[in-house]
Amino acid sequence: MSLKAQAIGPVPQETARIAGAAYPKGNIYMQMRTVLGSIYTDEDFADLFPKEGQPAEAPWRLALVTVMQFVENLSDRQAADAVRGRLDWKYLLGLELTDPGFDASVLSEFRSRLIDNHAQELLLEKMLSLFQQKGWLKAHRRQRTDSTHVLAKIRALNRVLCVWETMRAALNSLAVVAPDWLRAHNHPAWVERYGPRSEDSRIPVGEAARLAFAEEIGQQGRELLEAVFDPTAPEWLRHVPAVEIMRQMWVQNYQRIDDVVRWRSSEDIPPSSRYIGSPYDEEAHYSKKRSTSWVGYVRRVGADEIPTLCRRG
Repeated sequence: MSLKAQAIGPVPQETARIAGAAYPKGNIYMQMRTVLGSIYTDEDFADLFPKEGQPAEAPWRLALVTVMQFVENLSDRQAADAVRGRLDWKYLLGLELTDPGFDASVLSEFRSRLIDNHAQELLLEKMLSLFQQKGWLKAHRRQRTDSTHVLAKIRALNRVLCVWETMRAALNSLAVVAPDWLRAHNHPAWVERYGPRSEDSRIPVGEAARLAFAEEIGQQGRELLEAVFDPTAPEWLRHVPAVEIMRQMWVQNYQRIDDVVRWRSSEDIPPSSRYIGSPYDEEAHYSKKRSTSWVGYVRRVGADEIPTLCRRG
């Protein structure tokens, strides 16, 4: 992908008209475009792209989408759908109403470019610089920034989605290596729940609903693990990598209380050196420093720690 930098034009007339009718008072994204214009430009990312090759999606748009999906806690696919279907996103991004957007994989590729070129801090630094120009930020003392945490959070599955995806990965592996055994122990509800990727659906809204959802996954996972570790089951099933990762995931995220599977609080999970943060990468760990937590890797610079992007699963 090459970068063909282009000037940022105005919001298309029809997009502005329809979005204005839908949001007479505007919303945060429309106000961002009205007040700030665009936080980023293509030239900000010129060093990340070669000079020759197929033109890439406008990086200034990808940067804004990266920020918005972090704000709304969206997966790449959900963010790409928002670009295609949401009026306020099209307004901020300066897109025609008929613009089809881009494939979700483009977002992951863009973040990989940031990481590979050590440009993780660019997104936040450009935003802070603009805010300072507007007089919204004043320098009183030195302060830490966690711009890389923005990238890590986007790629990282949160704990509930992570156990969901872990259950799905184990079922898919067993379907390949032991299809007859799985058919005998599977439940119809599992096919519906764990068939699609976890990022294709949204977890319930509200703390109580999410907790109940997590514990329901925990109970279903416990049933699967008990079947795998039953003395009558083939012993080699326990050594299927996806099953072993699932076993570890259930230990770190759940506990049995009165023979009921309960979700562990964030204060009761294993230390980051042992916590597995992805069913596809045992080296991606949960980490926390002061008020910042992330799932990914830690790059050490002197005595400090900087969270970096969780690898693709």
